[in-house]
Amino acid sequence: MKKKVMVFGSFVVDLMARTPHLPVAGETVIGSLFKMGPGGKGFNQGVAAHKAGADVTMVTKLGKDLFAEVALDAMKTLEMDTSSLFYSEEIETGSALIMVDEETSENKIVVVLGACSAIGDKEVESISEIIEESGYLLTQLETNISAVEKVIDIAKKNGVKVILNTAPVQPISDVILKKVDIITPNEVEAEILTGICIDSQESASKAADWFFDKGVKNVLITLGSRGVFIASESKQEIIPAYKVKAIDTTGAGDAFNGGLVAALADGKDLWEAARFANALAAIAVQRLGTTPAMPTRKEIEEFISNN
Repeated sequence: MKKKVMVFGSFVVDLMARTPHLPVAGETVIGSLFKMGPGGKGFNQGVAAHKAGADVTMVTKLGKDLFAEVALDAMKTLEMDTSSLFYSEEIETGSALIMVDEETSENKIVVVLGACSAIGDKEVESISEIIEESGYLLTQLETNISAVEKVIDIAKKNGVKVILNTAPVQPISDVILKKVDIITPNEVEAEILTGICIDSQESASKAADWFFDKGVKNVLITLGSRGVFIASESKQEIIPAYKVKAIDTTGAGDAFNGGLVAALADGKDLWEAARFANALAAIAVQRLGTTPAMPTRKEIEEFISNN
């Protein structure tokens, strides 16, 4: 039976420009394309999971402004439930300024989190029943940490599996880590958190041991074009990435995390789920943008069958 998924995290409006090269300090570059659309790590992951077939409750916080309508319009178009959104009367909806190098697909991003950085304890308590009914909680570090701590605590007390994506990277308390079932840093985040440079499977294994010592049950370290390193207490493996021509890597990690939780909720084991997530991310990086780049379940299945 498919389990419900709660994605708790950020929403920002992405303001994306493609440019021949990323500007250096003091340089103005004439861009070739501009797009505005829904984004934020939490929202991207929620949409990715929803389009991949998961039964998703998306929880984030918006302002009372025009940018909030970007979130609502996207959710209504995708037929996502909007009943668990919070609103701030005082703080604006978040935004992200994104520059993408059209030659290398590398990016630079500035995020102003706005309302989703001010989710209160009472707001989290108001969704306790929805958390309890979920099979999986997927969250990140792009909302205020106090809210992340509280939602993880409620999930853990009710037997809900907790997946923590450690982006944007910042210190995480041992109290949080010991409640995490699956942690999903990329290689840079893993190095910052553990102090171990991830340049081989051996070093990834050492980083995984650091997380295990903190009480984390399973470790997935995404390695970009090299794939993903997975470690449980009994098994370790690098699952290679699909070889594709990336045109925009913005949101690739979000695509992976959304695919991972969707596959787990559908009953796949961790290894199968990681392969599914790799496929979702491989499709997404061949498209422009973040949320708009996320593929449907049918597209993912067709991609896997053809590769």
